[in-house]
Amino acid sequence: MKIYVDTAAVRDGNGHENAPFKHINDAAKVAQPGDEVLVAPGIYREYVNPVHRGTETDRITYRSVQPLKAAITGAEVLKNWQPYQGQVWVSRIANSIFGDYNPYTTFVMGDWYFGPVDKHTGAVYMNDQQFYETTSLADCLEAPIYARSWERDKSIYKWYTEQDTATDETVIYANFQGQNPNQELVEINVRRNVFMPQENGIDNITVSGFNVNKAATTWAPPASYQDGMIGPHWSKGWIIEDCDISHSRCAGISLGKYRDPVNDQYFTYKHVKSPTQMERDAVCRGNIMVG
Repeated sequence: MKIYVDTAAVRDGNGHENAPFKHINDAAKVAQPGDEVLVAPGIYREYVNPVHRGTETDRITYRSVQPLKAAITGAEVLKNWQPYQGQVWVSRIANSIFGDYNPYTTFVMGDWYFGPVDKHTGAVYMNDQQFYETTSLADCLEAPIYARSWERDKSIYKWYTEQDTATDETVIYANFQGQNPNQELVEINVRRNVFMPQENGIDNITVSGFNVNKAATTWAPPASYQDGMIGPHWSKGWIIEDCDISHSRCAGISLGKYRDPVNDQYFTYKHVKSPTQMERDAVCRGNIMVG
């Protein structure tokens, strides 16, 4: 069966060709083995959580009907910018928009991560250009060139975040270098993943021809749950083909190792086992699960 999705549809339908769903995730709730989800061009600001598995002979396929013209993104447009000081503008976002995962209070950290724990999983983009996060408002205002950047001329675009606990808001400052952010396409990471099942064992899925971008992924160490913008979450038989995948805070594509409370960031939080030993434990436990 073919299931149709079109974000530009006048009203949300039932997946038929003349009444398409407006959201890919609605199709993902009903797609069964052998079904093909056909997605019209457009920007789909959503998280897709496939809940049904395909089979080796009857896969479930998600396909952009025009290659790379359907974009699935974990970002939202941010328009309510106010001038702050110099070339820096400020925006305030109600924390309720983030649900139970706020990228602007979640740091990139974990086992096998040896950098400073001072960068968030959130990000700021202008016209698809990702800004550099600073650790102070002063650095955001000064906006010095980052000497180690591959694109030094772009490293002067900075952002900084803090929490206003009195109003339960995330406050973001960004240096737009003289441009008016309300006249440009400015986006921020909101969702942790873009296309990844919450459960393991959602096997034999094909994802074809999509632009997948901008997710607030966390660090993905070998012995813990491996976050990714798109991936099978430890399922088998996935095909991700002809996709343009970019602007994930950490991993773009991840196998998405199963959640294991015994080994989840055990070194980082309990300082007992070395990351190497934990990686070996995870491999052994994984083999037992597969067996």
